[in-house]
Amino acid sequence: MSFIYHIPLNLSSNFFLIGLLVVQVPAVVILLSRLAKGPSRKPPIEPQPASPELLGKVSVVVPTLNEAERIGPCLEGLTRQSYEVREILVVDSRSEDGTRELVKAAAENDPRFRLITDDPLPTGWVGRPWALHTGFLQSSEGSEWLLGIDADTQPSPGLVAGLVKAAEAEGYDLVSLSPKFILKYPGELWLQPALLLTLVYRFGPTGAGNAKAERVMANGQCFLCRRSVLKTVEGYTSARSSFCDDVTLARNIAAAGYKVAFWDGAKLLKVRMYDGALETWREWGRSLDLKDASRVSQMWGDIWLLLATQGLPLPVVLATLLITHSLAVSFTAAGVLLGLNLFLLLVRFGLNFAVSQSYDFSQAQAGWVFWLSPFADPLAAIRILLSSLTKPKQWRGRSYQ
Repeated sequence: MSFIYHIPLNLSSNFFLIGLLVVQVPAVVILLSRLAKGPSRKPPIEPQPASPELLGKVSVVVPTLNEAERIGPCLEGLTRQSYEVREILVVDSRSEDGTRELVKAAAENDPRFRLITDDPLPTGWVGRPWALHTGFLQSSEGSEWLLGIDADTQPSPGLVAGLVKAAEAEGYDLVSLSPKFILKYPGELWLQPALLLTLVYRFGPTGAGNAKAERVMANGQCFLCRRSVLKTVEGYTSARSSFCDDVTLARNIAAAGYKVAFWDGAKLLKVRMYDGALETWREWGRSLDLKDASRVSQMWGDIWLLLATQGLPLPVVLATLLITHSLAVSFTAAGVLLGLNLFLLLVRFGLNFAVSQSYDFSQAQAGWVFWLSPFADPLAAIRILLSSLTKPKQWRGRSYQ
């Protein structure tokens, strides 16, 4: 009697294992083709001293809303930029925490700072692109470049000169940088690397070369664009309703035929984004899906790849070992599936070493937790899935319908 029941159970288990292979194998091929570009990627951009030809070439725009606790290092870092920076426009959305007073104090020592209050948020706009658009409209037409900088960044001396020189030397119209992330608490040390790597899995390593317009990546924390290009595309208008306005605008500019790049800026700026795992999960997780910049088919294709190559390996390895010990399933199917997912885990731990250069551990409590971040991968993939299914109702201190 037990023999009769074992046959369908074992058959269903084999079909399940084979089904997982069908789901995972194509995704693994795609992933490996992207990671293969890593050895040839552009090295981190170096800081550079200013030179006479850069005089007054750049207008910097910093959008703010209640950033008093974080903006200090940003203002200090911008002050340390040289004469390539013509002006620093801080576009504030009526902060109530002392942000404006900090900017005014900075302006007393550096006349390049100018505090601007943006108009009430128009219907259909998200706050951040509206502030950046306001800064663009009020920036000097004498500047050749517009540089968007987030208030939580910590610019290094030589950032602007190094970035502009690199962009002009290679003929780019838009360049954004990935920063070095400052990690402090164990929860973020565990979760944040897993969330960051969802971008690597979907789009390949930073600085890995040009991509098609719909696959372009960008980071609004440091976003340099020719002013003439922004004028042609009507500023941030095309990204006005996007919660990932940096990627949306970069892809629109690339689609218009301009040359766009996303480079490693770990030597040029640092950023302290969120405190702890809960804030990292809530705030950063809901912007990483990039649904506002993607077609629906592209978004779901990326989710499939994430689940298949980053979210499933650890659960599949554990489940496969359990099934093969409790059922007489096909050794071939179980063995191939186990081997494939052990390989994916090996790749993931290798990527942890690769991205460790993108982190500042100088303030880290229990920094060793970073090396356990592969165990947060299933949660990271689930976070992207959940974020893809919803639209943010609150973002950077504002509420949206």
